[in-house]
Amino acid sequence: MATTLRDAFSVTRLSFWAGTLLSSLVGGLLYMVTARSIESDAEARFVSHAKHAQSVINVRVKSYTDLLRSTGSMIQSTNVLTHQNFNEFVHGLDLSRNFPAVDYINFAVYVPQGGRDAFVNDLRTNVSRIFGKPVELDITPPGIRSSYLVVAFIEPAPPGSRYYGVDLMANRYFGTQLIEERDRGKIFSAGTPIQVLSRPNNIYLGMRMPIYRFGAGLDTVEQRRAAYTGSLGIAFSVRKLLHGVMDEVPISGLRMTLFDVGPGLDAQGRDASNKLLTLFDSRGTPDNPTPPLDEDDTVFRTTLPLEFNGRLWKTTYSVPKSSLYTEFDGYYPKLMMAFGFLGSVMLYALLHILTSSRRAALALAQEMTSELRESQGKLQLSHQKLRRLADHAYQIKEMERKRIAREIHDDLGQSLLALRIEAELLAGRTKGTHSHLHKRARATLGQIDTTIKSVRQIINDLRPTVLDLGLSAAVEWQVNQFQRRTGIQCDIHDEHGEIALPDHCATAFFRILQESLTNIVRHANATRVKVELRLNGGWLSLTVRDNGCGLPPGGRNKYGSFGLVGIEERIVILGGTCAVFSEPDGGTTVTVSAPVIGGPEIAMRDPLAHGSGSAVI
Repeated sequence: MATTLRDAFSVTRLSFWAGTLLSSLVGGLLYMVTARSIESDAEARFVSHAKHAQSVINVRVKSYTDLLRSTGSMIQSTNVLTHQNFNEFVHGLDLSRNFPAVDYINFAVYVPQGGRDAFVNDLRTNVSRIFGKPVELDITPPGIRSSYLVVAFIEPAPPGSRYYGVDLMANRYFGTQLIEERDRGKIFSAGTPIQVLSRPNNIYLGMRMPIYRFGAGLDTVEQRRAAYTGSLGIAFSVRKLLHGVMDEVPISGLRMTLFDVGPGLDAQGRDASNKLLTLFDSRGTPDNPTPPLDEDDTVFRTTLPLEFNGRLWKTTYSVPKSSLYTEFDGYYPKLMMAFGFLGSVMLYALLHILTSSRRAALALAQEMTSELRESQGKLQLSHQKLRRLADHAYQIKEMERKRIAREIHDDLGQSLLALRIEAELLAGRTKGTHSHLHKRARATLGQIDTTIKSVRQIINDLRPTVLDLGLSAAVEWQVNQFQRRTGIQCDIHDEHGEIALPDHCATAFFRILQESLTNIVRHANATRVKVELRLNGGWLSLTVRDNGCGLPPGGRNKYGSFGLVGIEERIVILGGTCAVFSEPDGGTTVTVSAPVIGGPEIAMRDPLAHGSGSAVI
């Protein structure tokens, strides 16, 4: 019995160790596979976050490029650029809030040798006015050259006058790039740090674009050289440009290093074409601005390219792997190994199903997100097409009204006028000789006059001829007609007099006024109406305010009511805003605004005050 028990024990013991060894192998395999899967998933999330950060940088770079283009458009649109209007424009940009990385915007004027003395005298006068004391400056570096590209405008005002009068063409490297910039008509970035502004790990770079005379031909190199008036540039901090980018990535310990790969010069002016210029390192310090990159196996690392106005940048992102692991990720492989001891095959199958389900869910979510974005894009495109169609319909409608009014005036009006002359002649000749015929002729003459008044009223309803005199005159005429017809007291406030507007803008504002007055007659029960027409910063605002009963709850979205909808559509087509303010028993105010002078550039000065859309309060 003892032998049998010993044999049975030995067999049981052998099976136990064999099972333990097999379970250990399966558990170890599961541990390795699970750990590798977690690492791959974490690396994929890291790369996705890095691409998102790269897209944020791309958007910011584009916004600063747009800043340069808009400033260049302002300079080209000005016949004579002065320090005052340059200062006012830059002040309106509010650089510290909207473009915090930009420290200075400067404009260098192209000066031929023949105009050097007059230019220097003007520059001394203007700079002395800026600093409030006499300033003796000259073009630097000194020397006689065939032409100069002199920094004459800087905003915000620099700390000293030495920033003015610098001839950019005198720099060998910059001069070559500026000539290429002028001949190609492209924005360029030098790729060389601005030494007077740059500090360790806080590099300042410049971006410049050529400015040509407005209206000149720019198809050939010769035409661009003849029309060249100067070069516009901005100086911005790379550190400020990238500020906040890493905050949008939900990973602790992320490191971002930005390099310039293109040709350039180092701090001593030597060619650095074969060297990487470190523009920014999130781990850098003033004492050690460029620490070595992370190379070991404990970090994830990826490098992404970035095009910066003709220069190649690349961004290297790195992060410790542990930052992407959750606490559960640390226990998960061990748990899988433990389950391998208990049921290796079943656990592996379950893990495979879970992994497959997870990937399928991610793929399904990505597919649904892609379809949703595609649907949103199609919906926005459809809205844009509908707005363009509505704009076309409004224009066709107004053109048809104008054509009908003109044909009625030219054909029927002339015929009625000729008929009236004949009737008046007949009445004059029959006076005193044929009393009965004279009486009929006078009656006919009265009917013709009534018909002429009706025709004039029809023409005014189709398109008032007073609209040809300007919007202010048309508004005054319409309000007077409304007051005479309804008896409601009306006040008009127009401080600007006649405003030169495109025909479609004037027509749209006039139709909005007509619709607003019609709504007051139909729904407001008002006794007083106030109409204001105001021009401010290139935006024209029309306000119609009454003292009626106000809009009832849900009245704006009432079925079959299209008055306010028509007003909104007309003003949105112009790129403007519509706001309706109403209080119970407090009257209703309709305010519409649209850019009519200066276009979108003026509207960009205050995007919070003028955003396209509508609101009801």
